[in-house]
Amino acid sequence: MTTIDLNLTAAPEIPAGDPPLKAKDFASDQEVRWCPGCGDYAILATVRGFLPELGIARQNLMFVSGIGCSSRFPYYLNAYGLHSIHGRAPAIATGLAMTRPDLSVWVVTGDGDALSIGGNHLIHALRRNVNLTILLFNNRIYGLTKGQYSPTSEVGKITKSTPLGSIDHPFNTVSLVLGAEATFVARALDSDRKGLGAVLRAAAQHRGTAFVEILQDCPIFNDGSFDLIRKEGAEQRLIPIAHGAPITFGDNGENCVVRSGFGLAVARTGDTPTADIVVHDAYTDDPEYAFALSRLSEQGLDHVVTGVFRAVDRPAYDDTGRAQLAAARECGSGAADAVQELITGRETWTIAEPRKL
Repeated sequence: MTTIDLNLTAAPEIPAGDPPLKAKDFASDQEVRWCPGCGDYAILATVRGFLPELGIARQNLMFVSGIGCSSRFPYYLNAYGLHSIHGRAPAIATGLAMTRPDLSVWVVTGDGDALSIGGNHLIHALRRNVNLTILLFNNRIYGLTKGQYSPTSEVGKITKSTPLGSIDHPFNTVSLVLGAEATFVARALDSDRKGLGAVLRAAAQHRGTAFVEILQDCPIFNDGSFDLIRKEGAEQRLIPIAHGAPITFGDNGENCVVRSGFGLAVARTGDTPTADIVVHDAYTDDPEYAFALSRLSEQGLDHVVTGVFRAVDRPAYDDTGRAQLAAARECGSGAADAVQELITGRETWTIAEPRKL
């Protein structure tokens, strides 16, 4: 009988004496096969460049993906990876995080994969606060299946599956994950290498579920979907946030964010007393503040907030589970043996043949 050890010791660091890793060490031997101009290229380059900073051995990295263009990501990294089932990457990653505390587990998913068929798996991983880093690539379209509308496509979107225009109201992704009690939530733009790198660094340091939405272009089926926050005039729409800093934006900081009733609103900095300008607090336990920030971003892209919305401490699900099992072993309650017996036991059921009618 095989015994499963659920009390492993974490040791993800690169062994002493080994040369430090470089970005090229994380490039696999697989040909990268996304469409020319796809935002996934920029995200892959940023992740490869960032991973050496973690100081984690490649054998202690695990990237789990679902189905979609973004889910080819594990093929292009020289680390362990698993191309899993449509929408189920968070569930599979949860099992890895529970049983392998020596791994740094990442989930790579898309707006269709995570927010449609995988919606339940995503929100439950977030509320449990499993020690995962989830990267959601949002291009507001189904790319792999050739251009159907997705849960984040804007109302009126004309696609192959909505020739008269979509009548679905889309998810505000950040609002959704905050509603699921996520402890770390951030957003970045694929073409903003500096901003994306900063968000990924913060996410990797978070103990619990870190969720990062990455807005990215699909040049084939949804080209230019984020041009309003990339090209001329983008400074009037993009609202970068940093903990402890007043929230101002524009070419010269001429716009700001202020309190407005139970929410937040955009105002002109010159018309606003300095004391009324909101100072960003990513560490507040108050989830309503981060939610109000997320509501500044709507489908029309009039304003889009980027950076870390929320980063708070709460016990991680996998840490708590292992601690519970260890405590049961110490007190001799038999709970640990019961778990082991459940895993390796021989209890079976006989299913009766269907009755003939």
